[in-house]
Amino acid sequence: MDKDQATHNFLDYLSQGLSNQTFVKLTLSKPTDKNSELRNITARIIEVKKGRLLSFTFRYKTRDEVKNFTFRDASLKIEDSLGQIFFNADLFTLQGHYTLRLNKKRRGKLLVQPATHSTPPATSHDHKKERLIDPLQHTYLREMGIANQEGKILKSGQKKFRQINKYIEIIDVLLQQHTLSDTPHIVDMGSGKGYLTFALYDYLINQRKLHPEITGIELRQELVDFCNQLAKAEGFEQLQFLATDIHDFFPERIDVLIALHACDIATDIAIAKGIKAGAEIIIVAPCCHKQVRKQMNCATEMQSILRHGILEERQAELVTDGIRSLLLEAHGYKTKVFEFISTEHTPKNLMITATKSGGKTDALKQVEAIKKQFGISFHYLEQLLDNKPIN
Repeated sequence: MDKDQATHNFLDYLSQGLSNQTFVKLTLSKPTDKNSELRNITARIIEVKKGRLLSFTFRYKTRDEVKNFTFRDASLKIEDSLGQIFFNADLFTLQGHYTLRLNKKRRGKLLVQPATHSTPPATSHDHKKERLIDPLQHTYLREMGIANQEGKILKSGQKKFRQINKYIEIIDVLLQQHTLSDTPHIVDMGSGKGYLTFALYDYLINQRKLHPEITGIELRQELVDFCNQLAKAEGFEQLQFLATDIHDFFPERIDVLIALHACDIATDIAIAKGIKAGAEIIIVAPCCHKQVRKQMNCATEMQSILRHGILEERQAELVTDGIRSLLLEAHGYKTKVFEFISTEHTPKNLMITATKSGGKTDALKQVEAIKKQFGISFHYLEQLLDNKPIN
């Protein structure tokens, strides 16, 4: 297939980066086939006995695969992938950041931005995992008791820092698959002390080069005051926190809705607000599942299992979050449900992510079938979305 001028220029920048040793990294994203198991490819230079190679990490839905190529073979593979396998490509060199965006007709637009890296990356084969949040860059991790005054992560802050980085990795993948505007409005409902809210603002500003407006919603006035003072001290001008109930918060626009560990029906309230506001991305980590469990009256063979309280509790969690996922799909979202972080960090480790993407036409029928099987009269989110009175 003939390449357009934007693609040719992008490949020229790639060739220059490899030949003059200014190449930092490359990412290919946004698969041309929406059903593809392959989500993205990242590439970096490694040093082996045979010399310098380009190491590709192929990220699939359930696994990663690493393959190494000579510069020539790697360049050919990248060229073949542009427009055929992926629509988007980001090349980072010491001279600039080059972003190629291809449309469905394989016509490209090339954006050239200033370099974000000033030194070559490490090329050892045993690559240390890259962190998207750098504790040396800002003081908020120190003020929150995660890092010391030198920016080193404290032993007591290791688990929290891993959670922060895992959270940002999830956001990073979502944004590779679902692009936002340059000025997204993001609402974090139940922001608490703001660990993840600050990290998200940091990442979007400094890594993604976006200009977000982020609002953290938190009932506890002392935490809101702490976070607002810290945001001001950091110079995070478009990061603010409000002391209010999520019931009473009605923004003009939401591009990304986040609700992590909102208890029981608070998760449903947050999801409903995101759906009704037309949020492009919704991210929730549910906590507590009392509303459905109180109703469950299973009349099938499963009752012999659910008579055990612990098993009924776990089943209620699965049913509650499964219906949440289906209701999101019924309203035009594509969902994923997965483990957020290891249970050694927190027992409430499930995460649901949803991106606007057409949805599922028979989702409501599936919800009705599940309710019937477990003797459930209603799901709170279902009532909120239908604007029905809650019994």
